[in-house]
Amino acid sequence: MHAKDSNPPDGGYGWVVVVSAFMVMGLTAAVLKTFGLFFVEIQQHFDELASTTSWITSVTIAIFHLGAPVASSLCVRYSHRAVVITGGLLAFSGMALGFLGLSMVWMYATTGFLQGLGISFSWTPAISIVSHYFSKKRALANAIASAGECAFAFTFGPFFQWLISQYGWKGALLIIGGIQLNICVCGVLMRPLANSCLLEASHSETETPPGNGASRIHKEDKPPVTHKTFNWMLVRRPEFVLYAIFGILAAMSFFVPPLFLVPLSYSLGIDESWTASLLSILAMVDFAGRLLCGWYANLHVTKTVHLLTMTITLISTSLMLLPLANNYLSLAIFTGFYGFFFGTTVAVHITVLADVVGMPDFDSALGLFMLIRSTGGFVGPPLAGLIVDMAGDYRAGFYMAGATLVLSAGFLVTLDQLQQRKEKGSQTNIKPEKPTLPYSSLHLLKLQ
Repeated sequence: MHAKDSNPPDGGYGWVVVVSAFMVMGLTAAVLKTFGLFFVEIQQHFDELASTTSWITSVTIAIFHLGAPVASSLCVRYSHRAVVITGGLLAFSGMALGFLGLSMVWMYATTGFLQGLGISFSWTPAISIVSHYFSKKRALANAIASAGECAFAFTFGPFFQWLISQYGWKGALLIIGGIQLNICVCGVLMRPLANSCLLEASHSETETPPGNGASRIHKEDKPPVTHKTFNWMLVRRPEFVLYAIFGILAAMSFFVPPLFLVPLSYSLGIDESWTASLLSILAMVDFAGRLLCGWYANLHVTKTVHLLTMTITLISTSLMLLPLANNYLSLAIFTGFYGFFFGTTVAVHITVLADVVGMPDFDSALGLFMLIRSTGGFVGPPLAGLIVDMAGDYRAGFYMAGATLVLSAGFLVTLDQLQQRKEKGSQTNIKPEKPTLPYSSLHLLKLQ
């Protein structure tokens, strides 16, 4: 690959990669987001409790996160393209085998494990390669790519509801699996970018004047040995640890509202057709939130970690208010507030991770972050399901999610304070000392 490819293009073919990632987000995260439509159907088919049924989503989320370090390592070892194609095949296999619906354990293994691994192998490299193709416009590019999740969820809500009514929940799973094969096509379009892991680290070196060092830099355009390793030592960095703890608490909350929104609407006596429209509303305002927040973050007016802290606080507030709804209109309004602020959060949280660790360690950081965050995704839905079973009311799950997000915001504040102290310390260390004049020179100055 030519040397010119070693710098982030911030456009050009990068926008093709963004569109491909947009499609991958829709065919993975949007499917997971609207899986709540299958919740009641599967629960009634197997005659299980809400906490037992919710383990399907819990396993999917956990494997989605646990597979991220493996996906990141494979991206470093091979290419983002190969891993995305593999993820598409795994996602299809999970849905196609789930069509058999042999038992609840079978659902855990297929629509849980295989689907989660397919999502992980598709989502992780797709969002990673976008960050490598963009530098100055990274926040906007990530926002556009992640918006595919809500753009697809907007149509998937009523579409999945129609599939279930026409073909049953088993037939719907098979059809959805076939649609997910398009992930493989998106993976083919994700052309590798040379030396992407060390773009920003080597940028200052590539600007040195031509001469004896020019040939040395040209040789360094090839990916060095360090590009082939996965940096597990990030867990020793306090900033990364604080952000990972935030990720755990956020994951405990983020997957609860989509899971229980449909059952909550049913408990309020809202018709099924209107219930599907709630997911469309959620997707529409989520889409708007991501694009607006990505555009605003690209202006660099507000520090990204400050913006993320503000959006997390607003999400927790909306989740606390959502259970107050007692009819379709009020539920739609509170759902809209939650969806918008959720979109703003998703638009910047990957950009914040890149700011915390830097691009040379971004692939490793993304994999580790997803791995650590998996504990929250694994515990969150079953814990919320247990609270719902104990309280006998789906509202309890939303209160639990809101309270957990309030706690997560505290770790973002701590992270910001730590970064500010380090910045002040570095500024103090590099502050130039005032030149001291000899005694004779000072004496002459005083005489003048």
